[in-house]
This record gives sequence, structure tokens and C-alpha cells, in this order.
Amino acid sequence: MGSFSIWHWLIVLVIVALIFGTKKLGNMGADLGKAVKGFKDGVKGDEERAAETKQQQQSTIDVQAKEKDKTAL
Repeated sequence: MGSFSIWHWLIVLVIVALIFGTKKLGNMGADLGKAVKGFKDGVKGDEERAAETKQQQQSTIDVQAKEKDKTAL
């Protein structure tokens, strides 16, 4: 029970193409590609938002306002 050779995989590919048809397989491949691209964009967007938030936190100046003591004048 060794590993499958390239010929085994080619036969399986031909059988799958005969059962499902090449058009349906192409559509499934395109849908899968769009899903992967959407996932990558989502992850990239999260990283950009995190970097943007970090930059905003670093550029924010925290100032504490104090009231003047009117009796001291």
C-alpha cells in the first residue's frame, strides 16, 4: 500500500471531470479563488486597522486640564 503515483491522480482527475464537467469545476475553482482572496483582504484589512489604531494612539496627546484657583489672585 504505497503512495499514489501521478497516473493514479490523473485517472481520478479524469473521472471527476467526467462526473462534474469542466464548466462546473471551473466555476467552483473561481468561487474558491474569490473566497481565498476575500479572506486575504479581510486579514490584511485587520492588520491595517490595527496599525492605524496604534498610530493614532501614539499621536494622541493626553492632557489633563486644571482649573485656576480664583482665590489665589
